[in-house]
Amino acid sequence: MPQFDVLTVGNAIVDIIARCDDQFLAENNIIKGAMNLIDADRAELLYSRMGPAVEASGGSAGNTAAGVAGIGGRAAYFGKVAEDQLGRIFQHDIRAQGVHYATKPQGTNPPTARSMIFVTPDGERSMNTYLGACVEFGPGDVEPAIVAESAVTYFEGYLWDPPRAKEAILECARIAHENGREVSMTLSDPFCVDRYRSEFLDLMRSGTVDIVFANKQEALSLYETDDFELALKSIAADCKLAAVTLSEEGAIILRGEERVKIDAYKVDDLVDTTGAGDLFAAGFLYGYTQGRSLSDCGKLGCLSAAIVIKQIGPRPMVSLRDAAVGEGLL
Repeated sequence: MPQFDVLTVGNAIVDIIARCDDQFLAENNIIKGAMNLIDADRAELLYSRMGPAVEASGGSAGNTAAGVAGIGGRAAYFGKVAEDQLGRIFQHDIRAQGVHYATKPQGTNPPTARSMIFVTPDGERSMNTYLGACVEFGPGDVEPAIVAESAVTYFEGYLWDPPRAKEAILECARIAHENGREVSMTLSDPFCVDRYRSEFLDLMRSGTVDIVFANKQEALSLYETDDFELALKSIAADCKLAAVTLSEEGAIILRGEERVKIDAYKVDDLVDTTGAGDLFAAGFLYGYTQGRSLSDCGKLGCLSAAIVIKQIGPRPMVSLRDAAVGEGLL
């Protein structure tokens, strides 16, 4: 049995979350519903214009690791922070969730990454991310023994933005497969897919990645089509296992010719969609590493996502495990 169920690799980011209206987005040239990469100057400008904010450790893969631990799994995480206040916040929060995290901090310059997240009344989040110390993550930060002892190594597509991270991911994939483990990725964002479409397809078709997570828009973007059925058939052909999320319509799980439709859990009080996809992946991968059916994996994913969108911030404030037990899933 491996030491860890899931190792996640990603950009270690502290989220700074505030509410706003659509006019604010327009006035500040913020693309609604997307992750926008920004430089240090724009980060300072947007921060100065934010209303009251909540600071919470985030980062897509970090959220997934915390979710795996929260539902009862054994999780590990690789990601780079700086030796500063936000870096210490990130380290504390992820370790407090029970996640193994030992990546060495990167001095004080560049500073720890932060994402200014503006949440509109419809619950949609628009992210503006300064990557900071994340860009320093590279092959030297890979802990080979942890990769070898993780059933699934999962990474975020956002990692294709900082250049050295690609080398680190490929090294993780090599170690994982040499040890009979699997590799998973999330496509992260339609704009991220637009930037790296050919590389993402190559990762899937070459077998570097076994399991792919995407939402509907990312799947359509990946295959440059408006035909969702074509996108589903294509992604099923290009990887061993795919999970495509459909917001309030649930998710579709594809493995070869097998297709499983999962209904979403009803949410009456949508607050903030930040972390929904990350927590879906957490629930799904926990079930997958425990040998559960694809249907159960999908239900665990949808339940975890439904819980996190009822609150501000991407790390659930209630017990995922208790919720899963309450629904008869564990």
